[in-house]
Parts: sequence; C-alpha cells; structure tokens
Amino acid sequence: MRRHLTGVNIALVAVFAGFIAASTAVPEVTLAFGIPLSLQTFAVVLAALVLGPWRGLAAVSLYIVVGLAGAPIFANFRSGFAVLAGATGGYLVGMMLAAVVVGAVVVARRRRAPLTLSFLIGAGLLSIPVIYAVGVPWLAARTGLPVFTTPEGCASVVDMSEGCVTALTVGVVPFLPGDVVKVILAAIAASVIHRAYPQLLPATKAVHQAMERETAPTA
Repeated sequence: MRRHLTGVNIALVAVFAGFIAASTAVPEVTLAFGIPLSLQTFAVVLAALVLGPWRGLAAVSLYIVVGLAGAPIFANFRSGFAVLAGATGGYLVGMMLAAVVVGAVVVARRRRAPLTLSFLIGAGLLSIPVIYAVGVPWLAARTGLPVFTTPEGCASVVDMSEGCVTALTVGVVPFLPGDVVKVILAAIAASVIHRAYPQLLPATKAVHQAMERETAPTA
C-alpha cells in the first residue's frame, strides 16, 4: 500500500476526481424523474482507461465522498446523501464498479501488449452494462417503475410510446447513444494520453519497447 501511495498517484487521483466533478458543470439535459444527461460517463471512463482499476476507483470514490460531504458537485449541482439514496444513486455506485472493471481490463492488456484505440474503445464500452446493471434496478426500486414487466398496452419494456414508462425507457434508452459516443471520445483521449505518458500503467519491457518503436519519429 505504501508503494502505491506516492505523491504522483495521489495527485493523479485528485486531478481526475476534480475532472469528474467539473464534468457535471457542463450544461446538461434533465430527463424524466430528474435523471440528468451529463459528461460524467466520459470522465469516469477516461479515469479508468488512464489510471487503471485502483486509482480509477479512488478518483471516482473521492468525487463521491466530496459530494456526499456537501460539495455541490453531483449532477444538477446537487450534494449530500439524499442524492445517493435517490433514484440516481445507483448510477454513482455503478460508476465505481465500472472504474474497477474497465481499469482491470486495460491493465491486463497493458501487461501483454500496447494499448490500441480499438481495444480502449472496447474496454470503455464495458462500463455501460456495468453502470446500468446497478443504476436501472436502483432506479426501479426508488420510483416503483417496472424493469422487465411490459406495461399493459405496450409492445415491450422499451416501448417509448406515451404511457409506456419503465426503468429501461427512463434510465437506459435515452442515454445509450450518448454514452456510446462519450466512451469513444474517452478512448480517443486515453489513447493520446498513453502515447504521451506510457509509464502511467505497468507494462513489461517488451511492451515498452514496442511502444517506443511506434512513437519513434520516422526518417
């Protein structure tokens, strides 16, 4: 533990926690049941792709702890335990789990081979089902909406017709296209960062040499 608690690691965790907090300040759209569409997913995925599992988790956890302590850094400038206990609290917990999953996949790959953009995109996309797996049932429990039960008169649980409201139509369908775009943008940013700072994640000597060859200027 002492080996990991270096000044550099602490600074990286603090910087990305601040970046996640800053992402909520970007103008957003608030959907039904007070669910906000913000850049949090982009910031969380970027933290996991760049920092790996434990530092990514630390950054997300620090952001959440500061918000619970009263700083208005959650979506819609909210704060406190009421947010965690509310309909969107599951998404915060899901972000913590997503940071671990995405970060672990990236570190495992980094130990064997250089990180390609396509791999970073694939790893980042794992965050979406992880966040939804926690956020959607949490939303359903807090609002009383069904998750897998088709409302009467509706074609399916994702029927967007008026009156066909489920946890999926409220908590997944409106966000999914934007989340995919945000993951791709986060992967592009992470690829640039890893090329500039290849020492951010552990790698074997062979991987470092391969990256040096890729980034070396051509004659």
